[in-house]
Amino acid sequence: MKAVVWHGRRDVRVETVPDPVIQEPNDIVIRLTSSGLCGSDLHLYEVLGPFMSEGDILGHEPMGVVEEVGADIAHLKQGDRVVIPFNIACGHCLMCAQGLMTQCETTQVRSAGKGAALFGYTKLYGQVPGAQAEFLRVPQAQFGPIKVPEGPADDRFVYLSDVLPTAWQAVEYAAVPANGTLAVLGLGPIGDMAARVAMHRGLRVIGVDLVPERLERARANGVEVIDLTQVDDVADVVRDLTGGRGADSVVDAVGMEAHGSPVGKLAQTIVGFLPDVAAQKLIEKTGVDRLAALHLAIDAVRRGGTISLSGVYGGTADPLPMMVLFDKQIQLRMGQANVKRWVPAILPLLTGDGDPLGVDTFATHRVPLDAAPVAYEKFQAKKDGTVKVLFKP
Repeated sequence: MKAVVWHGRRDVRVETVPDPVIQEPNDIVIRLTSSGLCGSDLHLYEVLGPFMSEGDILGHEPMGVVEEVGADIAHLKQGDRVVIPFNIACGHCLMCAQGLMTQCETTQVRSAGKGAALFGYTKLYGQVPGAQAEFLRVPQAQFGPIKVPEGPADDRFVYLSDVLPTAWQAVEYAAVPANGTLAVLGLGPIGDMAARVAMHRGLRVIGVDLVPERLERARANGVEVIDLTQVDDVADVVRDLTGGRGADSVVDAVGMEAHGSPVGKLAQTIVGFLPDVAAQKLIEKTGVDRLAALHLAIDAVRRGGTISLSGVYGGTADPLPMMVLFDKQIQLRMGQANVKRWVPAILPLLTGDGDPLGVDTFATHRVPLDAAPVAYEKFQAKKDGTVKVLFKP
């Protein structure tokens, strides 16, 4: 089969690799019909390369059709249409029972001290072959796959794999009071969708970014936008818009590669030039995140407010302004999305009348798998209005 394969920093290629096969009785194999390119994939393209191996298959936002089922799978059959959550969870352990599928005790990558295994996401999370491919082996298929109706185009459901539950959790974790104000930092796929979810709930949303196309896209959906390049102090502008207090809650949808963090950028650059073993140790033991977005969130949230982190951070010893966090009595919530926890609430918005979250037109680019190297490059450089790419294997 064809697959998008990692070969090094900013070097992904489409190659022919062996087809996946059933390995365990609770596996299935699906033929992919859509697979997303995620902002988290860019961290592998850039900063987290030391935890990758040449030949790793990328991608963790899959949708497709069941081709083969293991002996223990009775609820799915060949031809069923399914979306696959990016995290691999069993559904019956203590963590899964609490709705913490990202901490699944069955698939937890204990050798790396990490949570549940993820598709296409480094040695730290199990090095499971990813979904930017023609076929995908799905472990723990007794729980993970989300069966969806026939008929509507893939765009209606594919975002259940990651974008929708990640954005939904970001807003849930933000705990915005009724009729309150949510500031969203970063209007890429997750920030954009988080803004849509919040507005669907009747909240006021202030969005911050520096890419004109992303700002215009959010503005067209009713978000009050702030262009990072046009103001001296974003937090002051947020306070001016909120009676001097700041936003009730802030979603940081940017993460480790934020603009305006020269020290963090230097650390990431140094990591990029080190041998993998040395780079891994540096990332595991030091602060290599660019923290501008997190510092802005801390500044822009009101006293007693909540910050919800959905952007990925990878450093271990990042310095935090603990005195400010304590003094402002800020609540901080974070983590990978527990996909299946949120699916029951989201699915009616996809199967009912209308398209309240705009999923049908959410993708900006739909391209064949062969176009992956160019798509990665454009997404990383924020060129050509690239916000959300769907590969069509």
